[in-house]
Formats: sequence, structure tokens, C-alpha cells
Amino acid sequence: MDQSIINFQVQAAMLQLLMKWMEASQRNSDESAVPPEAESTEKLTGSFSDLIQRTSEKYNVDPKLVQAVVTAESNFNPDAVSHAGAQGLMQLMPATATGLGVENPFDPTQNVDGGVRLLRQLLDRYDGNTSLALAAYNAGPGAVSKYGGIPPYQETQTYVKRVLELWQ
Repeated sequence: MDQSIINFQVQAAMLQLLMKWMEASQRNSDESAVPPEAESTEKLTGSFSDLIQRTSEKYNVDPKLVQAVVTAESNFNPDAVSHAGAQGLMQLMPATATGLGVENPFDPTQNVDGGVRLLRQLLDRYDGNTSLALAAYNAGPGAVSKYGGIPPYQETQTYVKRVLELWQ
């Protein structure tokens, strides 16, 4: 069997285990606690605003941050596919989508749910550091770990800066 197929299968299995653990942890946590990034009181407007608002509230992520990520990732195109193969509004890689339980990454509801859930996990992993969470969303947590921060990739550095600017 090709090593890349094995690596893909291992990554997908690990992501599924992580997701189950995170969901169990979330059920056991105090659901009334809202992290600072979820405190936006402004109502979103525009494409998919209700979906983004509901999903952001579900995972306690600032809806304006999610809107900024969707803008940077796909510019609200649910059928977008990147040169690397990322799909949908929040540009989920196929292995990531599978690990998140997203069966159809082109379905806006599934895609946004998976993307916001992933963003929540990354915010938790990096203790609320939005820049690191965004870098990991773009380049992967392995790259953030390898470089001890935002990786020195021009694409990732530009992405983090752009999303932060859109968020503000």
C-alpha cells in the first residue's frame, strides 16, 4: 500500500479520535462560560450570515472571526476548490472534513459546522491565541509546532494578517 494512503488514513483516524475527545470534554465543561472571542454583540449581515451566526454561537466562536475566515478562504463560494484540494466555504481539506464527520464539504451547513468546530479546537489548543489558531487553520498544527509559532510561509503569514484585518 502506498505510504501516502496510509498517512492519510492515520491522520483521518487521529482526527476522529481527537474530535470525539473534544466533544466529550465540551459536554463535561461549563457551557455557560463564553470565551472572550465569542462576545461579539454585532449582528452579521450578508451571505450565509444566519448559518455563521448560529454555528458560531454553538461553538462559542466570534461570528465576525468566522465571517473573516470564510471571506479569506472562499469569499462565500460554497463550491470553491483550492489548488491544494480544500473544499467549500471554509476550505476544508478532504482528510480534515472526513475527520470532522463532514460528509459533503460542499454543503454549507456541514462545511461551516466542521470549519467552526475546527477553529474552536485550534483556539482551545493555542489558549485563545487567534493568530496561532489561524496559522494552524491555514498551514496545519504541525507547522505551528515545528516553528514554535506562525510558520515562515508567506501564504500563511499573509493569511493570518488578512483574516485579522477582516475581523477588526
